Amino acid sequence: MSPAMAELRTPRRPARGSGGSTRAERGGAGARPDAYHQRRRRRPRRNRRLTGIAVALLLGGLAAVIAAREDRLSDAVREITLPLRHEDVIRQQAADKDLDPALIAAVIYEESRFRDATSRAGAKGLMQIVPGTARFIASRSGGTAFELRDLGTPQVNIAYGSWYLRHLLDRYDDDEELAIAAYNAGQRHVDRWVENAGGTDEFDAEEHIGFPETRHYVAGVIEHRDDYAEHYEQELGL
Repeated sequence: MSPAMAELRTPRRPARGSGGSTRAERGGAGARPDAYHQRRRRRPRRNRRLTGIAVALLLGGLAAVIAAREDRLSDAVREITLPLRHEDVIRQQAADKDLDPALIAAVIYEESRFRDATSRAGAKGLMQIVPGTARFIASRSGGTAFELRDLGTPQVNIAYGSWYLRHLLDRYDDDEELAIAAYNAGQRHVDRWVENAGGTDEFDAEEHIGFPETRHYVAGVIEHRDDYAEHYEQELGL
């Protein structure tokens, strides 16, 4: 083999410095891979912190969205189970007739569920006022231009129903149970039940009300009066 060929096939050794070592061995350019790996080892910890923050923010946002949806769902359920309409009229009539607005709302709920309707007995509107009672109210309250069709107007219906509630409370010395019972069953029946009980002091709604429907009605109005006071305090001006 010629010297030239031998030189081509013989691998060259890396140049050495005065110390007899390569640059990688002296810690020159060969030290860079170690620093690079150190940076790579530190980077996952920082990434984990950033990931943790992002997850916390995401979970906080999800919690806020869920809470908002639950509030909307709660409001929607309340609208179905305990509706309220015409609260401005209720507030005005309660102030005008010295009534609890929650009581007016509860009577409307028991009578019509806040729907304008006419019963088989001819009771009309939100507070289900029968024609005879409506004419009595009109004659006593100065409604000279009143017509039965006016009971379909929420303003008139709530005004007449509120007037009648105030009339019954005055008649029974602000005894709500007796007034509510008379709103449902009529004064004649309530007067007889009170007499049979031995007077208003002895009267017990569960024991002396003769009609099961009226017993349930009185209990429902009182229960829902408390519900309206609790859930619609602002709307009813309580």
